Parts: sequence; C-alpha cells; structure tokens
Amino acid sequence: MNISRIGIDLAKNVFQLHGVDRQGKAVWKRRLKRDQWLKAVLDQATPGCEIGIEACAGAHHWARELESRGYTVKLIAPQFVKPYVKSNKNDANDAEAIAEAMSRPNMRFVTVKSVEQQDIQATHRVRSELMSQRTAKANQIRGLVAEYGLVAAQTMCALRAAIPCWLEDAENGLTGHFRSLLHGVWTDLVTLDDRVCELDRGIQKLANNNEVTQRLQQLRGVGPLVATALVATVGDARQYHRGRQMAAAIGLTPRQHSSGGKDRLLGISKRGDVYLRSMLIHGARAVVSQAKHRDDRLSRWVIGIAQRRHPNVAAVALANKTARMAWAMLRNESDYDPDFSMS
Repeated sequence: MNISRIGIDLAKNVFQLHGVDRQGKAVWKRRLKRDQWLKAVLDQATPGCEIGIEACAGAHHWARELESRGYTVKLIAPQFVKPYVKSNKNDANDAEAIAEAMSRPNMRFVTVKSVEQQDIQATHRVRSELMSQRTAKANQIRGLVAEYGLVAAQTMCALRAAIPCWLEDAENGLTGHFRSLLHGVWTDLVTLDDRVCELDRGIQKLANNNEVTQRLQQLRGVGPLVATALVATVGDARQYHRGRQMAAAIGLTPRQHSSGGKDRLLGISKRGDVYLRSMLIHGARAVVSQAKHRDDRLSRWVIGIAQRRHPNVAAVALANKTARMAWAMLRNESDYDPDFSMS
C-alpha cells in the first residue's frame, strides 16, 4: 500500500487514521484503540511518510514517538483544520480534514515540543493555577471578615499582616466559631504561599541551569519567569522567519480589519499563548515605570510613547519589541546588544 500522507485524529482511547497516496486519494481508513494504532502505522507506512496530527492533548508526545521512528510529523492548530471538515463533524471527517490541511503549501504548523519544554510548561501551569487559587482564597477571606466589619488594605501583604491581628484581638466582635474558621482559611492561604514560593525556586533553578534562559534575562523586563515561559512556548524560535511573526503569534501585534484598499488597525490580536503574553506585558510594565530614571534610547522611546498615549499602550509596545528581540537572540544564539534594540 503506497501511503504518502496520514491524518490522525487523536482521542483518549480511540484513534482515527486516514491515509492517502501521492495523488491525494484515500487508500487507508482505520479506527483503532490506543494500544493498536502505532503498530498499525508502523506496519502500513514506511519511514519518511508525512503524518499530520491536530495540536491537542498528547499530540507532542505522539509526535516525538513517531519522529523517533523516522516519520515526518506535522502538528496543526485546530482552527486551521476546521475549514477542511466536510459536512458533519466526526472522527473520520476530522482525520480526513487533517490529511487535507497538512497538504496545503502555505499551511502553518506547530513545532513539536521537547520533554524539557513540557516540563517547564507544566511548572508554569501549576504555578498559574496556584496563583489563581491564592487570589480566590484571599478574596474569600476578605468577603468573610467584611461581614464582621473588618477590612484590610488591597495588597496581599496587608492581608497576611492583618489576619493574625484579627485572630488575636479579643474585642473585634469575632466569635470563637468564626475565629476557628478564619484560622483554617488562613492556613490554606499560607500553604498556597509556600507552594508558590517552592515553584518560584524551581523556576529559578531551571533558569540558572539553562544557557538560553540566562541569555534571555539580559533583556529588560525578562526575568526567570518570562525567560522560561519563552523557552517553553517558542523553543529556539526557528519556526518564525521574522521577529514580527513571533510577536504576532503571541498576540502582541495589531488586529487588522481592512477592505477595499483601506487599512484599519485595531487593538492587539490577543492570539496565541495568553500566559506568555501577560507575562511579557507585566515585565514591560515594570520597565515603563522605571524608564524615567534612565537616559538610554530604549527608555526615551518608551517614555515618548507613554507621554503621547496611555502607559498601558507603551507597555504593550515594549512587550512587542521585547518579543522581537527575544526572537533574534533565540534564532541567532546571540547576546543582547543595546545598540540594535531600536533598529
């Protein structure tokens, strides 16, 4: 059987395969279980065959497994597969759509992540979830004590300092039962703080042991968190031909709505990785706040934008420029050069 291209629709336990020959004619369709499909591919397709997979849960793992066996794997974002789905959505149509989408000459593909990248990404995801839980726990505490007429300043540090005082103050109107409840949720908050700090130390260790993340930290507004998030998401950035493509993939470039030769640019597109984009913008916001104390070209450029527009616009513009500079450093394996930051 002469199979040149296979589209695979992944699932938890059932995998749909759609193989075509060099003329694009379907020659092989199978619906197999998780422990059967890989052997079936090895039996039917020779090494060098192109295999397309929708970039979803488990896709990077299976892509590495297939690449280790000599196959060429192409991961496709789900939004680029959807236009090729014929009629109703089902596993067979999805697999056929993947095989069709991967054949398009201008199709964009997702780079296969390494195990190290996924380790770093998993660390960031766990930390992000813990941060959300910590914020929710702090808001719960504020809401509960507000019913008893107690308030704390908005910052987390102020809340941490206020809770022991509330528990020790015998004249603030809190009952013994509520004090016990408050002590319990305070313990939860402390536990979440400890877990976040533990992960921060882990991310710092990952950044110190990686030459690429050390180099990225030469950029302003890029610390261990941003540097490791960049490596986990874009790797060596060789999938992007220009820095603007990488910035656009992160969602830091203007959204366009043009027609009839009239160009209209809107706000940033907010495409791609939400977490990485927010980290870059937070780092840029810190740089904008300190730019007034510096007199270099980059600081003057940021201050000029902040004076003409809102400081948040300046932060996003700097995040865009940071992403482009990070692309150059990743692609060329070079250090940060301030003389080229404004080129």
